[in-house]
Amino acid sequence: MPETLSQSQIDELLSRMRSGQVEEAAAAEEKGPKVKEYDFTLPKKFTRDQLKMLRSLSEPFARQMSSYLTGILREVCEVSISQIEEQRFGEFSNAMEENVFGGLLLCRPMNKDFGDMTMVLDFSASFGFLVIERLLGGSGKPETPDREYTDIERALLRTILQRITSDLQLAWNNLFEADISLQDIETSSRMLQTFAPQDAVVILSLDIVTGIGDSMANLCIPANELEEIMNSLGAKAIGQERQLDGEKERIRREALLDGIQQGNLQMVAYLDRCKMALTDILRLQEGDVISLGRKINEDIEVDVDGRAWYSARLGELDTQKALKLIRTIPQKLAPSVPAQKMKGEQPDE
Repeated sequence: MPETLSQSQIDELLSRMRSGQVEEAAAAEEKGPKVKEYDFTLPKKFTRDQLKMLRSLSEPFARQMSSYLTGILREVCEVSISQIEEQRFGEFSNAMEENVFGGLLLCRPMNKDFGDMTMVLDFSASFGFLVIERLLGGSGKPETPDREYTDIERALLRTILQRITSDLQLAWNNLFEADISLQDIETSSRMLQTFAPQDAVVILSLDIVTGIGDSMANLCIPANELEEIMNSLGAKAIGQERQLDGEKERIRREALLDGIQQGNLQMVAYLDRCKMALTDILRLQEGDVISLGRKINEDIEVDVDGRAWYSARLGELDTQKALKLIRTIPQKLAPSVPAQKMKGEQPDE
């Protein structure tokens, strides 16, 4: 199709616009089936399960970054994974700002079957100045000075990126051991062109939300090297996920049991249940003897929180009255105490 239209084509287009044919055609296209574009020159290397595995692998990294940024910014900071997508590096680099705060990371897996891979971690320049402003005691207003970073500021940014890189290594080591180190920091997106424009990469996007300004971060990972690692560690990741689920269940049970153990329940031992007239109770004095309808060697009932729970035997231990639990009363047959109490009954503990 030619880049320019002839005068007759322009006149025809104008006449169709006046008659409304263009709007009708556009509406018909909108009502039609939605078609998702697919680039056959760049086939997808990762399945949905593999991208989900990568997300699970990186979530501890996001939590660690949240804690670290909260400390240095002196402001509550929340970092979350917004999306993980596979694309060409040229598309990623074109979307980057001219001035950035980023670093080149080198990942060296301990398993020699995998090769080293270079990754790119970038933040916006405004976020870099925000971090510096807060570190140096400023208010941290969301503004971006029109200048380059000074040597002192670059040294501060390097320290921050080194800590974030350590958090990334700690998170990834849960699945596979690797040495991840910061090679260099860059403040220009042109200096982060470490891959060819047509190379396939995986972009891990992070949302950074703070009370003084929001930002984003991107971790660019080469797809070829990552594919080898993900394919070989798929079964291991599934097994570890099940193990982690079992560990979470064990921790939950222990926390539940600990909470129950800390609760207070009242235990009451009833020697006997008897009725007395109120006048007789009012005449009771010290030294009077009340005759019970139970022998001394018979079992007595022990209630736990108002419900009959045990049968016990009365005795002594080190010159003190004591109870020896004999058996447990089945709960479906054990009536609750409030239902059996009658007016005038006095429990003896």
